Amino acid sequence: MNAEPLGHVEAFARHLRVERGRSAHTQRAYLGDLRNLLAFVGARGINDLSDVKLADLRSWLAHQSENGAARATIARRAASARAFLRWATRTGVIAADPSVRLLAPQRLQTLPGVLKQDEMSTLLDVAAVAADDQDALHLRDRAMLELLYATGIRVGELVGLDMDDVDFGSNVVRVMGKGAKERTVPFGGPAAIALQGWLQLGRGQVVSAISGPALFLGRRGGRVDPRQVRASVHQLLRHVPDAPDVGPHGVRHSAATHLLEGGADLRAVQEMLGHASLATTQIYTHVSVERLRRSYLQAHPRA
Repeated sequence: MNAEPLGHVEAFARHLRVERGRSAHTQRAYLGDLRNLLAFVGARGINDLSDVKLADLRSWLAHQSENGAARATIARRAASARAFLRWATRTGVIAADPSVRLLAPQRLQTLPGVLKQDEMSTLLDVAAVAADDQDALHLRDRAMLELLYATGIRVGELVGLDMDDVDFGSNVVRVMGKGAKERTVPFGGPAAIALQGWLQLGRGQVVSAISGPALFLGRRGGRVDPRQVRASVHQLLRHVPDAPDVGPHGVRHSAATHLLEGGADLRAVQEMLGHASLATTQIYTHVSVERLRRSYLQAHPRA
């Protein structure tokens, strides 16, 4: 494959970053998928994007399937190819989009791992007990966990929070979500108490010249990173008997599921979670229905 198609991929990456506001993680995923595609067609002697046909795209996906790629991976790569070739057509790089009729295997819609309400309550109690020693990181971990569960925000959104993103007057937090879309999410009294404990007793123990406005800090004073948040949640979950080791994203799933189980409106939950599509939020109704079905089969005499 010559350099020109790779240059188009880099231009597409700039489009994702500047015009679409995609995260660095999303950009890397797209670029990896497209480089894989270009390497595949290049090995077949195709060195011009205009020469890529639907049959080549189908062969590319079939090759991945034969090599054991997961359905979700194949579906994502097909989506990457469609997005890129649609952009290439719109910008005049190619005359016609060969991916218009490209289909990929449907992703299996698996139910996300969630904690039961009593497991979540126990997890929060564990974090609160640990914070009783007023160690900075224990206070931080409690505040992060309470806020994750109270708001259902993503771990990437959590670590990006600054101190002025939290409004204690209204008990809301300003979140910068996917695609640089801002939203405001409410939180309750327990999260407010945990946050105040961190800000009043914990943050000052680790704050440094590199802290800036970051709400949550690591031991050396820099902004906490997602890896540290995951490690903290996993560590606390070890003290909850029989609970699944779900991590921060599982706390988000749990928050959404418990809201819907409590009667929250689906569209309100969609707005809170920052989902672009209501269909994404609806998977949590499947979780609730599946739990209801299991309870019915266990308890109903005529099940």
